[in-house]
Amino acid sequence: MTAAPDAPRLLVLRALGLGDLLTGVPALRGIRRAHPGHHLVLAVPPALTEAALATGAVDAVLPAEAPGRAVPSLEHWPGPPPSLAVDLHGNGPASRDALAVLRPRRLLAHAEPGRPPLWRADEHERERWCRFLASYGIAADPSDVRLPPPATPSPAPGAVVVHPGADAAARRWPVRRFAEVSQRLRAAGHRVVVTGGPGEDALVRAVAEPAGVPGPDTLCGGLPFGSLSALVARAALVVSGDTGLAHLAVAHATPSVTLFGPVSPALWGPPRVSRHVALWHPGPPGDPHGTAPDPRLLLIRPEAVTAAALALLPPRPPPRRR
Repeated sequence: MTAAPDAPRLLVLRALGLGDLLTGVPALRGIRRAHPGHHLVLAVPPALTEAALATGAVDAVLPAEAPGRAVPSLEHWPGPPPSLAVDLHGNGPASRDALAVLRPRRLLAHAEPGRPPLWRADEHERERWCRFLASYGIAADPSDVRLPPPATPSPAPGAVVVHPGADAAARRWPVRRFAEVSQRLRAAGHRVVVTGGPGEDALVRAVAEPAGVPGPDTLCGGLPFGSLSALVARAALVVSGDTGLAHLAVAHATPSVTLFGPVSPALWGPPRVSRHVALWHPGPPGDPHGTAPDPRLLLIRPEAVTAAALALLPPRPPPRRR
């Protein structure tokens, strides 16, 4: 239940990507439960407005973004200072100071002066922010990741969703390998749709065309969040790299095969349940924002991805002979 619009306002900063938003849902819901009388505003990039509101933990959005993963300015915050501000953006002074400049009555931040250091590099992102809130007496459950079923109809119910894109090249598996997996899944009788974000049309076509994916199942242009959420929620399987769509599959309990390279699934991966498979070759951590595919990601072969996908999919009957 959300608060009335004239209630005291609470501002949370997490102006990052879709995956960051979805891994932050348990923390957002913990804050929501701890402050039911507040109007909770989330500072987030404008493109994620619909996704933020779909969590059910947010009353309103403050549009905020900066290049890369930098800390945006929040000085366009309207009205009086927030009663409470929470930094879920990072662990340094830059994100804390972006909130402090608004002079909130109370500020919760990793970098708040006088607090013992809590940040652990070896901790899963969902658990990190729940433990941070626990240090302030706010209970949050890292497993509280589910989104409600979307009302929008799926553009391809029951399909296998193949998503080759990612924000950084370090987490992009080669296009020809995604095409090979797509072709093999189609040969096994499964409908495959290929998706991409805004600006990834060439990438989508480079996977779909050699795999024989028909035009209606080549979803270019970047779907609106409602349609994308419905597609994933009603899909048979999602195959992707370590990107926002993998976290959306977790949020809808849709089976998934996720390919990890520079970052271990122990830090950003799905819950350890049988419907989610994380493929990963252990090694020294790499740069998740690097400009070339990570060497560990390249160790994952199409045969392994196809086998993992088929193990999660129901068998298809052979085509009937004419």
